[in-house]
Amino acid sequence: MPKAANYRANSVIYFQGDVISDKIYILQSGQVVVNYTDIETGKDLREVIQTGEFFGVKSALGKYPREENAVVVSDAQVLIFTVPEFEQFVSANTRIILKMLRVFSNQLRRIHKQVENLMEKSEALSPEIGLFRTGEYYLKNRMYSQAKYVFSRYLTYYPAGKLADAASKNLETSESCMVKFGDGKGPSPSVAGPPAGTLSAHPGAGAAPAKPADTLRPQAGQALSDTAKEYYNAVSLFSQEKYKEALGEFKRIVEANQDPEYVVKAAFDMGRSVFMLGQFDAAIAHFTRMVQTYPKHPDLADILYYLGQSYAKKGDVERAKGFFRKILTMEKDEDNSTFLRAKKALRGLEEAQNG
Repeated sequence: MPKAANYRANSVIYFQGDVISDKIYILQSGQVVVNYTDIETGKDLREVIQTGEFFGVKSALGKYPREENAVVVSDAQVLIFTVPEFEQFVSANTRIILKMLRVFSNQLRRIHKQVENLMEKSEALSPEIGLFRTGEYYLKNRMYSQAKYVFSRYLTYYPAGKLADAASKNLETSESCMVKFGDGKGPSPSVAGPPAGTLSAHPGAGAAPAKPADTLRPQAGQALSDTAKEYYNAVSLFSQEKYKEALGEFKRIVEANQDPEYVVKAAFDMGRSVFMLGQFDAAIAHFTRMVQTYPKHPDLADILYYLGQSYAKKGDVERAKGFFRKILTMEKDEDNSTFLRAKKALRGLEEAQNG
């Protein structure tokens, strides 16, 4: 049987991005609004739920995270259904089924129109710029995991792209916010923009003047070496969670020893692949050799993090804590994603011991 629940004004029934979304609500009294972001304009929209209307249906039936915030404007009473209860309820009431179909049909038409408009607006933009804009949208809307994925895809596909510097900064921001706040939470982060005029460039237009590149990425306009192409193909396999195939590709790059820059990077990613395959003894041996071979490796803090996690997975808590503490002494920037991950991991181990 559905349960009645009372909510006070200014309370939130559920948040956008909530993963547990297995409840459906019907408003009995009071006032509730749902807030969501328009996919075409990026503006925040507000929709008032009328007495007798249901909400939270799509995400519950579709088993995906909530798409909106449900906020109580004035004291409200709602009926809360589980999915089986709701299905049983509507199966005996044809009127409600028809009403649901009309609501969903209108919503689908509106979304279809918005997507059409977005496609028309992006026709003049290259796929590179379109991918960057998608990442910007997710980051601005605090959808950090999606932003992280998109910006990492950008750097995989366009490592020498005209927006690579901004994408790299935004990727770091996404990772930091994801660790510190979690999806949909925290303040709106500052988003690194591209060089002036870049987003209005048409396909084929001349690239913006290259900026000095960092040690992990070639300068804009510089052709990728065969080793670099192999490396980014391996990164793509890793991002698809094809860790065994990625490990094989990274290993070939290291053994070929053709490009020192990518050999060092591939060696690190070999260790990541081994860790993701659950081979923790092998990961410890690999990363320990790396610390000895590359004591000034640019990803040294991450290497120590994976060593700590490998020991934690094996149950050697004290060794794991030692590596996490080492990272905290190395990294002075408390917003650094590796610092935050190490701090969180250390706290988790200590709480588990004390609890």
